[in-house]
Amino acid sequence: MIIMAIDFGETRTGIAVCDKWENMASPVRIINERNDEQRLIKTAAAAKEFQAELLLVGYPKNMNNTVGEKAKRCQDFAEKLHERTGISVKLWDERCTTISAHICMNDTNTRGKKRKEKLDAVAAAILLESYLGYRKNQLTK
Repeated sequence: MIIMAIDFGETRTGIAVCDKWENMASPVRIINERNDEQRLIKTAAAAKEFQAELLLVGYPKNMNNTVGEKAKRCQDFAEKLHERTGISVKLWDERCTTISAHICMNDTNTRGKKRKEKLDAVAAAILLESYLGYRKNQLTK
Protein backbone atom coordinates (compact mmCIF):
# COMPACT_ATOMS: atom_id res chain seq x y z
CA MET A 1 0.00 0.00 0.00
CA ILE A 2 1.30 3.46 -0.85
CA ILE A 3 1.20 5.61 2.27
CA MET A 4 1.88 9.33 2.26
CA ALA A 5 2.98 10.96 5.51
CA ILE A 6 2.39 14.63 6.21
CA ASP A 7 4.35 16.68 8.73
CA PHE A 8 1.92 19.59 9.05
CA GLY A 9 3.54 22.95 9.72
CA GLU A 10 2.55 26.60 9.96
CA THR A 11 4.86 27.56 7.08
CA ARG A 12 6.30 24.33 5.68
CA THR A 13 4.55 20.97 5.41
CA GLY A 14 6.76 17.96 4.79
CA ILE A 15 5.66 15.09 2.58
CA ALA A 16 7.09 11.56 2.53
CA VAL A 17 5.90 8.47 0.66
CA CYS A 18 6.65 4.77 0.96
CA ASP A 19 6.88 2.22 -1.81
CA LYS A 20 3.93 -0.10 -2.40
CA TRP A 21 5.68 -2.90 -0.48
CA GLU A 22 6.01 -0.61 2.56
CA ASN A 23 9.73 -1.21 2.80
CA MET A 24 11.10 2.32 2.67
CA ALA A 25 9.92 5.85 3.38
CA SER A 26 11.36 8.65 1.28
CA PRO A 27 11.11 12.40 1.82
CA VAL A 28 9.68 13.78 -1.40
CA ARG A 29 8.46 17.35 -1.01
CA ILE A 30 8.02 20.45 1.07
CA ILE A 31 4.85 22.46 0.63
CA ASN A 32 5.69 26.08 1.39
CA GLU A 33 2.33 27.53 2.22
CA ARG A 34 0.89 29.59 5.08
CA ASN A 35 -2.69 29.71 3.78
CA ASP A 36 -4.64 26.76 5.22
CA GLU A 37 -6.86 26.28 2.16
CA GLN A 38 -3.92 26.39 -0.27
CA ARG A 39 -1.96 23.97 1.93
CA LEU A 40 -4.93 21.60 1.84
CA ILE A 41 -5.26 21.89 -1.95
CA LYS A 42 -1.53 21.25 -2.49
CA THR A 43 -1.47 18.32 -0.06
CA ALA A 44 -4.50 16.73 -1.75
CA ALA A 45 -2.80 17.18 -5.14
CA ALA A 46 0.33 15.45 -3.80
CA ALA A 47 -1.80 12.55 -2.54
CA LYS A 48 -3.26 12.17 -6.02
CA GLU A 49 0.14 12.52 -7.70
CA PHE A 50 1.72 9.81 -5.54
CA GLN A 51 -1.41 7.61 -5.73
CA ALA A 52 -1.61 7.43 -1.95
CA GLU A 53 -3.93 4.83 -0.49
CA LEU A 54 -3.55 6.03 3.10
CA LEU A 55 -2.65 9.46 4.45
CA LEU A 56 -0.73 9.66 7.70
CA VAL A 57 -0.87 13.05 9.42
CA GLY A 58 1.58 13.80 12.19
CA TYR A 59 -0.19 14.32 15.51
CA PRO A 60 1.91 16.55 17.78
CA LYS A 61 0.67 15.65 21.24
CA ASN A 62 2.34 17.32 24.17
CA MET A 63 5.01 15.31 25.99
CA ASN A 64 2.53 14.63 28.83
CA ASN A 65 0.17 13.06 26.22
CA THR A 66 -2.34 15.93 26.27
CA VAL A 67 -3.75 17.45 23.10
CA GLY A 68 -2.77 21.08 22.55
CA GLU A 69 -3.72 23.70 20.00
CA LYS A 70 -1.33 22.45 17.29
CA ALA A 71 -2.65 18.89 17.64
CA LYS A 72 -6.21 20.21 17.28
CA ARG A 73 -5.19 22.05 14.09
CA CYS A 74 -3.73 18.78 12.76
CA GLN A 75 -6.98 16.95 13.57
CA ASP A 76 -8.94 19.59 11.68
CA PHE A 77 -6.52 19.41 8.73
CA ALA A 78 -6.78 15.59 8.68
CA GLU A 79 -10.59 15.73 8.62
CA LYS A 80 -10.62 18.26 5.78
CA LEU A 81 -8.03 16.26 3.85
CA HIS A 82 -10.20 13.14 4.09
CA GLU A 83 -13.26 15.11 2.94
CA ARG A 84 -11.34 16.53 -0.02
CA THR A 85 -9.61 13.32 -1.15
CA GLY A 86 -11.83 10.48 0.05
CA ILE A 87 -8.65 8.72 1.17
CA SER A 88 -8.44 7.25 4.67
CA VAL A 89 -6.49 9.49 7.02
CA LYS A 90 -4.78 8.36 10.19
CA LEU A 91 -3.26 10.58 12.88
CA TRP A 92 0.11 9.32 14.11
CA ASP A 93 2.13 10.50 17.10
CA GLU A 94 4.92 12.69 15.80
CA ARG A 95 6.61 13.67 19.05
CA CYS A 96 10.36 14.11 18.56
CA THR A 97 10.34 13.57 14.77
CA THR A 98 11.73 17.04 14.09
CA ILE A 99 14.47 16.48 16.67
CA SER A 100 15.29 13.16 14.99
CA ALA A 101 15.33 14.91 11.60
CA HIS A 102 17.82 17.48 12.96
CA ILE A 103 20.05 14.66 14.24
CA CYS A 104 19.83 12.85 10.90
CA MET A 105 20.74 16.00 9.01
CA ASN A 106 23.64 16.64 11.39
CA ASP A 107 24.91 13.14 10.58
CA THR A 108 24.82 13.93 6.86
CA ASN A 109 26.29 17.40 7.45
CA THR A 110 23.34 19.10 5.77
CA ARG A 111 23.48 22.80 6.61
CA GLY A 112 22.01 26.17 5.71
CA LYS A 113 19.37 26.56 3.03
CA LYS A 114 19.47 22.87 2.05
CA ARG A 115 18.68 21.91 5.64
CA LYS A 116 15.73 24.29 5.86
CA GLU A 117 14.38 23.07 2.52
CA LYS A 118 14.48 19.39 3.52
CA LEU A 119 13.94 19.25 7.28
CA ASP A 120 10.15 18.85 7.29
CA ALA A 121 10.18 16.21 4.55
CA VAL A 122 12.80 14.26 6.52
CA ALA A 123 10.59 14.57 9.62
CA ALA A 124 7.67 13.19 7.56
CA ALA A 125 9.86 10.25 6.46
CA ILE A 126 10.78 9.52 10.09
CA LEU A 127 7.08 9.66 10.98
CA LEU A 128 6.29 7.24 8.16
CA GLU A 129 9.12 4.86 9.11
CA SER A 130 7.66 4.72 12.63
CA TYR A 131 4.24 3.82 11.26
CA LEU A 132 5.66 1.22 8.86
CA GLY A 133 7.49 -0.42 11.78
CA TYR A 134 4.24 -0.53 13.71
CA ARG A 135 2.40 -2.11 10.78
CA LYS A 136 5.07 -4.78 10.32
CA ASN A 137 4.99 -5.55 14.03
CA GLN A 138 1.20 -5.93 13.92
CA LEU A 139 1.41 -8.32 10.98
CA THR A 140 3.83 -10.64 12.80
CA LYS A 141 1.61 -10.98 15.88
